[in-house]
Amino acid sequence: MPHFNMSESKVYLAVDLGASSGRVLAGVYDGSRIDLRELNRFENTPVALPDGWHWNITSLYNSILEGLKTAYDEFGDQPVSVGIDTWGVDYALIDSGGRLLGLPYQYRDNRKDGMMEVAFEKVSKRAIYDKTGIQFMLINSVYQLLADVDKGNPALSGAEDLMFIPDLLSYWLCGVKVQERTFASTSQLYNPNTEDWDRDLIAALGLPDHIFKSISDPGKALGALRPEVASRTGFEDLNVVLVAGHDTASAVAAVPSQASIPAYLSSGTWSLMGLELSEPVINDETFEDSFTNEIGIGNTVRFLRNICGLWLIQESRRYWQESGRDYRYGEIATLAKTAKPFRSLIDPDDARFAQPGLMPEKIAEYCRETGQPTPDEPAQVMRCIYESLALTYRIIWDKLLKYAPSPPDALHVVGGGSQDKLLNQFTANALEVTVQAGPTEATGLGNILCQMMADKEISSLAEGRKIVAQSFPCETFEPEDGEVWREASSRYARLLEN
Repeated sequence: MPHFNMSESKVYLAVDLGASSGRVLAGVYDGSRIDLRELNRFENTPVALPDGWHWNITSLYNSILEGLKTAYDEFGDQPVSVGIDTWGVDYALIDSGGRLLGLPYQYRDNRKDGMMEVAFEKVSKRAIYDKTGIQFMLINSVYQLLADVDKGNPALSGAEDLMFIPDLLSYWLCGVKVQERTFASTSQLYNPNTEDWDRDLIAALGLPDHIFKSISDPGKALGALRPEVASRTGFEDLNVVLVAGHDTASAVAAVPSQASIPAYLSSGTWSLMGLELSEPVINDETFEDSFTNEIGIGNTVRFLRNICGLWLIQESRRYWQESGRDYRYGEIATLAKTAKPFRSLIDPDDARFAQPGLMPEKIAEYCRETGQPTPDEPAQVMRCIYESLALTYRIIWDKLLKYAPSPPDALHVVGGGSQDKLLNQFTANALEVTVQAGPTEATGLGNILCQMMADKEISSLAEGRKIVAQSFPCETFEPEDGEVWREASSRYARLLEN
C-alpha cells in the first residue's frame, strides 16, 4: 500500500455490521486511492431470551462508540463523516418518546414460522411479488411484522416508528429518524415501480400504516453527533451520513467494474448473485425463478438471488469446535482439496440448513435421503459444501444471463468470501467464466463511496468504482476442467429435480 500524506488526505468512517461480526473502518483518501484501515472488530452474537432470539443491539452500539473513539485517537478531528450499514430485513420498534421497545428480533428466530401462509390468505403470493418484486424468504421483514401482529407483540401496538437496524444506530448517534431506501426495499413491502411503500399491501396484510414513514435516499446528511456521543468519542464536528444501509447495497456499490451492467457475487454468510440494472424486472419468469429487485445507490436495481452461503461452513466449523476440533478457515479449504470430487452434493437452500446447529449431521441426513454417500469426515463435508455452492451459482448464473443484453465477461466476487481461493476457483469452473475476486471489504468501501459522494469529493458511483479498482487490485481465476464440471452440473440439476 502506498504512503499516504495524511495532511492532504480526507478520512471517512464506515460502520459495517454483518450477521456474525462488526467493524469500524477508516477510509483514507489521498485524491487517487483509498487506504482502508480497521479500527476495531467485534463479535455480533445473538441472545437467546425466553421469547426468542434477539440482537444484542446495545452491545453493538457500545462497540461502535469504541471504534469511533479509536478513530478520534488516531485521526483527531480529521474524519469528515460516518455512515452505518448492516445485514438486511431486521428492525426495531420505537415509541413516541424515542424509546426502544425491546431488543430487535434476530431474523433466524422461529416466531415467523407459518407467517407466509398467513400472508397468502390475505394477499396472493403472485400479487405480493407483482407489487414488490422481492424473492420470497421467511426472514423478510413482512413476515416478522405479521408475527408481531399474530402474537400480539405489545411493542408493535406501542410503536410510533419502525426503524431498520442501521437507521436505529444512526438515530442513536445523531438523533435523526429515517427509513433508508435500500434497506426498505428488502422488507417485501416496498414497491420499486412507485418508489415508495406499497400502502395497499400494508393495509391488506393488516399492518399498522403509521409506522411506515417517508423514505430517505442514501447520500443524505443527517447531522452532527449528539453531545453525549461527541463527549464520549472526542469528536466535535463529525457528521452522520445516510449511506446504503443494506450491506449488500453498499457491497455492490464497490464492485470494481466499469461494465454498463456489472455481474456480481457478494459472498459472505449469504451469497447474493446478480446484475445491476436500471429498472426492476417483474414478470412470469422472474417470479418462477425467484429473482429479487432490491434498490441500490442512485435508485439502481440489484436484480439478484439470495443463496445460503458461507453460513454452511460457519455452522459446520462451530459444530466441530464444540467437539474440540478448531479448524481455521484456511485449514478447511485444505481439507476440502483432499476429498474425492463430487461424492455428495446438497441444495444449500434446503430449509433444514437455515437454522443453526448440527450442520454436518443435517448435511449427512440430506445425502442419505437423496441416495448419496454420506459425508462422514470434515474433508468430505467441506468438499460437499464448496461444490454444491459452486453448482448452485451455475444454475443462477444461467438464469441471470437471460436478463443481460450480452454475456458478462466476468463475475466480480466481493466480500469476505472473495478470500476463499478454492471457492473462487470452483465458481470459475462451474460457471465457465472468469472470476475477479475482491475487494474483501467491499461493503465498507461502498459505505465510504456514498459518503464521498455526499461530500462532493466524487461525482458518481462510476468514478468511485475506478478508485476502488486502482486501490484494491483483483485476483483473477480462470475456468478449468470444463468437461468435468459440466457433467457434475448435469448430475446436480437431476438431483434438484427429484
